Amino acid sequence: MIASLDVLPATANLHTPVDWLLAILSIVLIDIVLAGDNAVVIALAVRRLKGRERLWGTIIGSGMAVVLRVGLTFVAAQLLAISYVKLIGGLLILWIAVKLLVDNTDGEEGKGEAQNLWQAVWFITVADITMSLDNVLAVAGASKGSFGLLLFGLGLSIPLVVFTSNLLAKLMDRYPVVIYVGSAILGKVAGDMIMTDRLVAEAFHPEPWLSHAVEGLLALGVILVALAWRKARKKPGAA
Repeated sequence: MIASLDVLPATANLHTPVDWLLAILSIVLIDIVLAGDNAVVIALAVRRLKGRERLWGTIIGSGMAVVLRVGLTFVAAQLLAISYVKLIGGLLILWIAVKLLVDNTDGEEGKGEAQNLWQAVWFITVADITMSLDNVLAVAGASKGSFGLLLFGLGLSIPLVVFTSNLLAKLMDRYPVVIYVGSAILGKVAGDMIMTDRLVAEAFHPEPWLSHAVEGLLALGVILVALAWRKARKKPGAA
């Protein structure tokens, strides 16, 4: 993870045009990579919405992601240092991943919670709050103290998330297997958050192989739990 910043320094640590160019390229690459996590959540949350509601769900969800990143910019480092923050965030992502997978694969229109615009926005907002901390630190680190570059990075993430989430939603409509892949990715993200939580890291000092194993198990676990939940919901007499 990028080294955490308590606050942005008053003067950018960029002395030559090459420094600025490398910083801009770093921010662009970071945004491209990190846009994927948010885009997966948005695509899953808005998949059942139709027409203009899907469009507005995508726009509002993407906007919320950026607003949250701006708001968290100056407190992210402090929050990540607190035990349980990433642990709780990871558990929330696991629940969201399972719930969205169940709702998107139960095969029955009219069931599932993410059936209208504001319910979809609620899912997206909760997920964004938990996933934006590391994203903010990565962009802040690459900006090397330049508030202008920081704003550039946050602003660039809007079209990237919108484009990626729209593409993913369309792929999910056409190829349902993408829904499972997306949920598994969220499970892996949750595993990374849990294993890098300060409490877990200091208590267990997990080796990299163990962290990767937990991420893989949670990615698979999201799918297995969702399948079991969906099967239980379809039993006669189930709510």
